[in-house]
Amino acid sequence: MSPWTSAVGAPQLARLLSSQHTREATAAPAGRRLPAYRALADGVRLLVLEGRVPVAARLPAERELAAALKVSRTTVAAAYEALRGEGFLESRRGAGSWTAVPAGRPLPGRGLDPLPPEAAGSIIDLGCAALPAPEPWLTRAFTGALEEVPLYAHTHGDYPAGLPALREALADRYTARGIPTMPEQIMVTTGAMGAVAATCRLFVRPGERVAVESPSYANVLQLMREAGVRLVPIGMADGLAGWDLHAWRQVLRDAAPRMAYVIADFHNPTGALADEEQRRQLVDAARAAGIVLVADETMSELTLDPGTPRPRPVSAFDPAGSTVVTVGSASKSFWAGLRIGWVRAAPDVIRSLVAARAYADLGTPVMEQLAVAWLLNTGGWEGALELRRAEARQNRDALVDAVRRHLPDWEFTVPHGGLTLWARTGGLSGSRIAEVGERLGVRVPSGPRFGVDGAFEGYVRLPFTVNGPVAEEAASRLAAATRLVRTGAAAEADLPRSYVA
Repeated sequence: MSPWTSAVGAPQLARLLSSQHTREATAAPAGRRLPAYRALADGVRLLVLEGRVPVAARLPAERELAAALKVSRTTVAAAYEALRGEGFLESRRGAGSWTAVPAGRPLPGRGLDPLPPEAAGSIIDLGCAALPAPEPWLTRAFTGALEEVPLYAHTHGDYPAGLPALREALADRYTARGIPTMPEQIMVTTGAMGAVAATCRLFVRPGERVAVESPSYANVLQLMREAGVRLVPIGMADGLAGWDLHAWRQVLRDAAPRMAYVIADFHNPTGALADEEQRRQLVDAARAAGIVLVADETMSELTLDPGTPRPRPVSAFDPAGSTVVTVGSASKSFWAGLRIGWVRAAPDVIRSLVAARAYADLGTPVMEQLAVAWLLNTGGWEGALELRRAEARQNRDALVDAVRRHLPDWEFTVPHGGLTLWARTGGLSGSRIAEVGERLGVRVPSGPRFGVDGAFEGYVRLPFTVNGPVAEEAASRLAAATRLVRTGAAAEADLPRSYVA
């Protein structure tokens, strides 16, 4: 198997280098100009750290890149040698050169765990993109569920595929969205993570490859790492432009992954929304490569701005049902404490998932399934969504306003939906800002948690979970942390050892 998982062509790398937004981070001191090879090496290094060129991506041959950049081959050779010396490039005769990160670099992997409630008074927790339950709908849903429990209490209570009533309600909801669906195409899971884990176990063996967006959802990346999967990152376009379809087609063809995982609806962490043509091309690329495309719709119903188009689900572009497996969840649309997720797929895939469940979690709690079924069947789901959207919109606007005032050097594009803001930290280390910020009482996940092997060092993710004075204070504390990092006043020796990166 080749040591690299994707390839970057010379014209593509030249375009990426010319469009860098972090030139100031690598500029030479005033009055001194960097040698051409050093400027090139620094440019490639930053592209890797920002995730715009994936780790383990094969770089073009020296002669090809020299022609594309209109520089001498000696310049490119010297830049490659400098990158090898710094640990950002590896080479092997016959295999070429591919990007890397320095050996031994300790990097955060999984997402941040929620803080216990008792810590709420001492630290502002922006680690998790989750909001409080939308009352009174949570209480109403469980009251309705209690009324239904007697019908199930006399059974064994074990429903590996999910309660028939909930499977039917979910199927009806897909059908209403223009995707004809039978209950036999639905399996209820314990949250979206349970759905992704079950799908990954079915389609991918340890050591095989899975293509993922770069950046992507931290917890899913960690789930796949722990399953022994080789992640193949495919960079997102700048801002909210979304998916680089040329790169997707090339990687799916050349790297031969077994599966691909995408978040086409208000992508976590960037907030990007794939339009219908992007969805069509993603499905076409997966079908041509003969792989399964897992579409995570966890954020799909969190449209925050009126007038934002809602594209058809990714599965709409797979009428035969042979390519797309859809994952959904109540955790973001309703409440993270309601651990109900689901898979929509072809009936034979659902049967295989259900059969394999005996070796996993056996089934999903009945009471929670009844609560979600009550919401879907009574109109409570839509009522709760209205509350959720209004709260997330208000939080987003307050957070954006506060960050713009306190951190004017940070760059971001305001998403029209979802729960997250992906911010570039003005050329500073997002990991360092996160470390110092926690000491100052604000907790944020740094960019590398959402990348593969050290990418996105210059980013942090900010969720829409606080409002008003709390959002203002969070931005103020992040600004203080940023000043300490910029001036070097935050000594690494003073930091908690588990967070030094």
